[in-house]
Amino acid sequence: MSDLSKNDIERATFAFSIYDFDGSGKIDAFNLGDVLRALNSNPTLATIEKLGGTKKKGEKQLSLEEFLPIYSQAKKDKDQGCYEDFLECLKLYDKNENGLMLGAELTHTLLALGEKLEDKEVEEVVKDCMDPEDDDGMIPYAPFLRKMCDGWSKKGAAAPADAEPAEA
Repeated sequence: MSDLSKNDIERATFAFSIYDFDGSGKIDAFNLGDVLRALNSNPTLATIEKLGGTKKKGEKQLSLEEFLPIYSQAKKDKDQGCYEDFLECLKLYDKNENGLMLGAELTHTLLALGEKLEDKEVEEVVKDCMDPEDDDGMIPYAPFLRKMCDGWSKKGAAAPADAEPAEA
């Protein structure tokens, strides 16, 4: 934990407190991924499970003292991907190299590739992050991706304060 700065600890404490729903000083390990994502991390489901997250609510509780080393480990994880990495992936679907892709292809990608999302999750993401399709069913994918990387979550978390603005 010594590798966490004072600012990291303050941010982690604040995020932890948001998910301490009953004020007990503990969070449900089911919410571990959400807390880490609120701290601008992007762990995979496998990483969350490896760090102590659970798939069901109520199985395990984590105190702040248990959470801080987990956060420290998640910060070290370099296999998270970033905006630029994901942008390069979406460019594969940009057949005209004009910053647009079919909205249906984006939806299919969210449903079928990587850590697959459920239909309901995709509906939420599309509603919250995707610009309307044009007459040809195309959407600008960079703004969609920026909204995703800047902290969208099912819980409605705000974008991180240290997020970089999207490039034009």
